[in-house]
Amino acid sequence: MRRKVMNEPRASSTGKQIAKVPHAAASATALQIFLEFLLIGATSFGGGVVAYLRNSLVTKRAWLGDREFVELLAISQSLPGLNSTNMAILVGDRLCGIRGALAAIAGMCLPGGLLMFVVGMVYHQHGDHPLITAALKGVAAAAVGLILATAVQLGKRSLEGSADLVFVALTIIGVNRLHQSVLTVLVAVGLVAIVWYRPRRLQKEGASS
Repeated sequence: MRRKVMNEPRASSTGKQIAKVPHAAASATALQIFLEFLLIGATSFGGGVVAYLRNSLVTKRAWLGDREFVELLAISQSLPGLNSTNMAILVGDRLCGIRGALAAIAGMCLPGGLLMFVVGMVYHQHGDHPLITAALKGVAAAAVGLILATAVQLGKRSLEGSADLVFVALTIIGVNRLHQSVLTVLVAVGLVAIVWYRPRRLQKEGASS
């Protein structure tokens, strides 16, 4: 009996120690963030940067979960500027504060700036070549495929009910058919989602279950 009583505090203390194990994001340094975004900026060709960001930050590094990634992506899309740079700042700040944000934006923009400088000079001289035109069309098509694949993967983890599909449809209609700005559509759909998912409704659903 005494042995059991003596072992119980040890088990509970061990459980507390396990609970205090930090997430992978807690060990991210400014240098690691810079190198990771440097790799993303150097390899995210064709506009499919969202797919590269998710693969690096969620799948490879496990710095973010899918839900956190979608939330940060939504914020970055509703702010002025490029989605990739906005995302880099948000992720860097979330992982390592202002140093992480500066490291992320530097790593994200450095390879693209250098490559665009070189490619711009080459394109100015040989941009009308049929092979280069065909290659650019192929890269553009591949970028669409990357974005679609990422959207399907995120949708499986983020869309939990029929209401979420309705919000997706409203967003597509607002941007593609009604030709409204992304910010206007996000604000409108966000307000509708707040009303739909208001706390009182969730409390009622919990009480009824």
